[in-house]
Amino acid sequence: MLLGVDVGGTFTDAVAFNGSAVFTAKSPTSPGDEAKGVARAVAAVLDAADARPDAVERFVHGMTVGTNALLEESGAETALVTTAGFEDVLEIGRQDRPSLYHLCEPKPAPLVAPRNRVGARERMGPSGPVAAMEAGEAERIADAVAALGVESVAICLLFSYRDAEHELRIADAIRRRVPELHVSASHEVLPRFREYERCSTTVVDAYLSPLLGRYLAKLAETARAQGIPEPEVMRSSGGVAPWKEAARQGAWSVLSGPAGGAVGAGLMAKLSGDGDAVGLDMGGTSCDVCVIEGGQVQQTDTRKIGGRVIQLPMVDVHTVGAGGGSIGWIDHGGALRAGPRSAGADPGPACYGRGGTEPTVTDANLVLGRLGTGSSLAGGVELDSEAASNAVARLADDLGLDELEAAAGIVKLANGEMIRALRVVTVERGIDPRRFALLPFGGAGPMHAAELAEDMGMTRILCPRSGGVLSALGLLASARRRDTARTVMLSAADLDAERIAEAVTELRRTIAEGMAGARETVTYELRYEGQSFELPIPGPAVPDPGDLTDAFAEEHERRYGFRVSGAPVELVAIRLSLAEPVAEPCPRAVAGSRLTRAKRRVHFSGRWHDAEVLRGEPGAGERLRGPAVLELPETTLVLPPGWTAEVDGHGTIVAERES
Repeated sequence: MLLGVDVGGTFTDAVAFNGSAVFTAKSPTSPGDEAKGVARAVAAVLDAADARPDAVERFVHGMTVGTNALLEESGAETALVTTAGFEDVLEIGRQDRPSLYHLCEPKPAPLVAPRNRVGARERMGPSGPVAAMEAGEAERIADAVAALGVESVAICLLFSYRDAEHELRIADAIRRRVPELHVSASHEVLPRFREYERCSTTVVDAYLSPLLGRYLAKLAETARAQGIPEPEVMRSSGGVAPWKEAARQGAWSVLSGPAGGAVGAGLMAKLSGDGDAVGLDMGGTSCDVCVIEGGQVQQTDTRKIGGRVIQLPMVDVHTVGAGGGSIGWIDHGGALRAGPRSAGADPGPACYGRGGTEPTVTDANLVLGRLGTGSSLAGGVELDSEAASNAVARLADDLGLDELEAAAGIVKLANGEMIRALRVVTVERGIDPRRFALLPFGGAGPMHAAELAEDMGMTRILCPRSGGVLSALGLLASARRRDTARTVMLSAADLDAERIAEAVTELRRTIAEGMAGARETVTYELRYEGQSFELPIPGPAVPDPGDLTDAFAEEHERRYGFRVSGAPVELVAIRLSLAEPVAEPCPRAVAGSRLTRAKRRVHFSGRWHDAEVLRGEPGAGERLRGPAVLELPETTLVLPPGWTAEVDGHGTIVAERES
């Protein structure tokens, strides 16, 4: 038995896979004590599978603990040690503005307060020490850090990615002086050039690691008490690591939850499609979108989260504040808005009956008939249509609209936010969405998928049977993985196979322990001399320099429409990943005997329609035509008029828009 548990903002999802059948469960997330919600979800899914805890061979966990701490600024109090004179590098940053035309929009405050910054009297240059660090300087810094009373410290000195001697001395002195302090040194976290990005990533790592360490230690203790294995943890890269390893490197797991969903979407895109899809994960709080080509999720090595740069390998997921719990409200100009504020898990939407009074996207869908009166959502949530109607009606009165107009407006605004996100990862990057299938998942994704697909010109939808818990299923398909990278800065004259192979060998040595037999992937970052940014080019561990430069020229022409013949090409950095492949789960459709049918009036495009409602798990070959609503165990697929669907052998509902 394989077990995956993903903690979201509203629900904690669990999936168990016994080699053929998938069993699922949802439990409300426990804010502030997420391990409690995990334990409930584990118990529920094992009960659904009629399995004992000792049958579980592997437990993989995805979470939003790091993301939330970064967005809410609730991580550890952190100190920063930098080369003297560079203490303000986090505030100076790149001198760009968060919004080009909003001149007064503030940047996020640095995670390290000025009082917690310590300057080291030393100076390393690209070729070695410019100003040597005198005897006793490391001890002076350690005493200064100890006096601050912080919980964690980040060390980021100039050119430590070329020569880490000074960072090593300072880190060693701090660890001896304050053994309980977490230490993140930039030559270990990110041995790459670009001072601001390296410092920001190292500070995020120091800021999150203590919090993540406490949470994962408690989770491991809970797992042992339940009789299941200690957890492996999903990282932002789409690979997993043992919990103790993940706990030491907080920055690597910031996108843990979205990464699981992206991997799950890639798995289902291969099983039920041609491998090309746009994943749309709409949960209770937010919506994550990503592009999948050939069954593989696109990757990036730099992104901003909460306005803070993290330069580490991660799945290329774009997130917006549109979820089932997104609240409808009126702005200062009197216009209707939806999100990004969310009702979350507690109290949740008004229709949950837990004390919520503000209208949400879920309440609007209930008013429009897309969710049914008396329907039961995953996690045992009974919907209260009267509470939803009252919440939407109050907002409608303030707007001077009727209840249906307000509900339709909330849904349309949430859809607009998700369409903008879909355009960011497709159209704005030169990708034609019309040749991709839309793969919606999360508790709310399939409810909005058809309308989003129509607006994007997409004609096919793949809705997995386990769409409501696909992030948890994706955890089971994730390989154990380690990544590293290093700036090498080899000019065109120095670009020879032997030097490149030596650099790859050195990188491999830093992460190879315990990874015998792992699949190796090497990526070379190249640019024309004089350019400011690089293009990633995959290649072998011992590449031919000529082949690398030719591949770079082809990629440059594909991206930018031209190449510069005869221009020298330099190798800036090398990235290496090692992954131990796992047997991917292959879910199968159920017999479909538990399917019930009914009729319900559903509101589409300004008018009511009599829609067929199927509740349960449809078997392979089951067909339906819109208007229809398919209420799956963890999610709801809504098909407007003009759509047809059929269930394939994996339980995926494959829907197509009629021409």
